[in-house]
Amino acid sequence: MKEIGGYMGLEDFSGEEYYAGLHRVNLGRTALLWLLEARKYRKLWLPFYLCSSVTESLGQTDISLEFYRIRRDLSPVLPDRLADGEALYLVNYYGTLTDEKILNFKRKYERIIVDHTHSFFQRPLPHVDTLYSCRKFFGVSDGAYLATDAVLAPKERDISMGHMAHVLGRYETDAASWYQTMLDNAHRYESAPILRMSRLTENLMRVIDYPRVKEVREDNYRSLRSLLPGDNPFLTDSPEGPFAYPYYHKDGIRLRNYLARKKIFVPTNWSNVLKEQPTGSPEYDFAANILPLPCDQRYGYKEMAYIARTILDFDRQT
Repeated sequence: MKEIGGYMGLEDFSGEEYYAGLHRVNLGRTALLWLLEARKYRKLWLPFYLCSSVTESLGQTDISLEFYRIRRDLSPVLPDRLADGEALYLVNYYGTLTDEKILNFKRKYERIIVDHTHSFFQRPLPHVDTLYSCRKFFGVSDGAYLATDAVLAPKERDISMGHMAHVLGRYETDAASWYQTMLDNAHRYESAPILRMSRLTENLMRVIDYPRVKEVREDNYRSLRSLLPGDNPFLTDSPEGPFAYPYYHKDGIRLRNYLARKKIFVPTNWSNVLKEQPTGSPEYDFAANILPLPCDQRYGYKEMAYIARTILDFDRQT
């Protein structure tokens, strides 16, 4: 019998998740491990241009890893075919991997895994294993979705009530005061086991106004494209509810530091690549010089204009 009476806690919300029918997992990387466990793949092809958290998680398994490079348009340089027991991991960088491209890869390689960490609103395709991240798009501390027709072994549920301080702290005060707490929360993922999504995260994902979030992100993306010069080959008119605006600048590291001094915080996706790849490679160039400018649902045209104006001021000074 559940407890009855006493003080009020967080109630169960009655809305619907965007991916209510998918498997709910605690993290994107553990969603991948769960999938690989079910598929029993022996080798996985990964891009060099990738967050170290994925490779570190896979390093704890018996799966062999092979790496491939990317071209200037972010498209992968791949082998002609896969051997038995091998699978291909495709990262949808900034929403550049269209459904048509995914289906072409599926027809050619069959065993593919699509990472939609940068493309939450791009729906999974039938019979294509697909991963999504919640915390990259919304104010939650964890959470991921996995689309697959593989049979997954049962897992326990995560508990995230002790890991929301940086989310709630930023809401009521500021980001800087809670930055270290956010990093500490991220570090706990390094050894996280495969768990199902926490009840807290699942509940919060029910109350998001997804149509509004998608529309605002697309409007902000278009605003930045109109305000900033650039001829990046991987820019599209507007991905579905974009993760960020991938602005390429030849002096990206200095520009990123300049923006931080103006309280515009732009992450490096992914900093490990700067240590691992040669300076002349596309992977190094993109990690250093692609600035994923924020265009999410917290902002509007006023903030996009300020970002663009600050970047143009930097260019005038250099």
